[in-house]
Amino acid sequence: MKASIEKLLKSKHKTIPILSFPSTALLDISVRELLASPAMQAKGMQAIAARCPVGASLNMMDLSVEAEAFGAEIRITDDEVPTVEHGIIEDIADAAAITVPAVGAGRTGLCLEGIRLAKESITDLPVFCGVIGPYSLAGRLYDMTELMMACYDSPDEVCCLLDKVTDFIIAYLKAFKAAGADGVILAEPAAGLLSPALAEEFSIPYVKRIFDAVNDESFIICYHNCGDAVGDMLDGIATLPADILHFGNAIDLKKAIEGLPKHFVVMGNVDPVLFRTGTPDEIRAAVESVYTACAGYENFMLSTGCDVPAAARWENIDAYFEKVSELYASGNR
Repeated sequence: MKASIEKLLKSKHKTIPILSFPSTALLDISVRELLASPAMQAKGMQAIAARCPVGASLNMMDLSVEAEAFGAEIRITDDEVPTVEHGIIEDIADAAAITVPAVGAGRTGLCLEGIRLAKESITDLPVFCGVIGPYSLAGRLYDMTELMMACYDSPDEVCCLLDKVTDFIIAYLKAFKAAGADGVILAEPAAGLLSPALAEEFSIPYVKRIFDAVNDESFIICYHNCGDAVGDMLDGIATLPADILHFGNAIDLKKAIEGLPKHFVVMGNVDPVLFRTGTPDEIRAAVESVYTACAGYENFMLSTGCDVPAAARWENIDAYFEKVSELYASGNR
């Protein structure tokens, strides 16, 4: 186990939720303004690190960035995380004609600079970058439903598309390392829609290729998947050269921990939607429920199940951290 991971496990009360976009409320800016400025991205990371007892600082979990670099049409608003409006191909056969963009295309350059600036000011925490996973990116460049069908009907063409997006993600991630990132959260939620067999053919090998290209003793690798079918994918996920596995609230996290090798740190899985729609008491109850089920496992760490919404209420976020601190203080786990 890497020394940085052992350090995280010794300070479990310093939880690592996927928390970035609510920094807009702390800075009194819009999501659009946050994403348009590397300086604001860094300031948002600083603001959360200053306010919250976190174990790591995370950049913005924006899963449209890589698709935009390839030329996809993106919808950006003032209040919501950007989404992909339209991909770049209408037929899977067109994958062969796709040109892999240079790192820096679209908003990737802004994100890289945001990490560089964050590293200058956040010196007491590991700083994580975020990238999208290969199957999830492929679906945004084509169409999620059509891509799933193409896995059966046109597997060679799907592999062609996956090869191209994998090459880009590797280059992008290497640039993040050069900018100073201490680790990565790779989000592959669309793979959670696949059967285990399809996931092991069209997601796991490409994720593994990405991780192998950047893995070293000083770089923390986290695999995130909040899909419904993750519980059935554990055999394939267990083959990944990752340090942390981060799962959503759609699965039984206790069962997942029991089914995985103990060298993985397993994080999750408080419902992130509650931070926007719930109350502080509901947040506290959700945190306690996950803790009670999983805290007995040495390789477990509390986190959110996915990205906390931009419109989350800060009284709910504060309640999360307060409850985590209370539980670890009383439980001493």
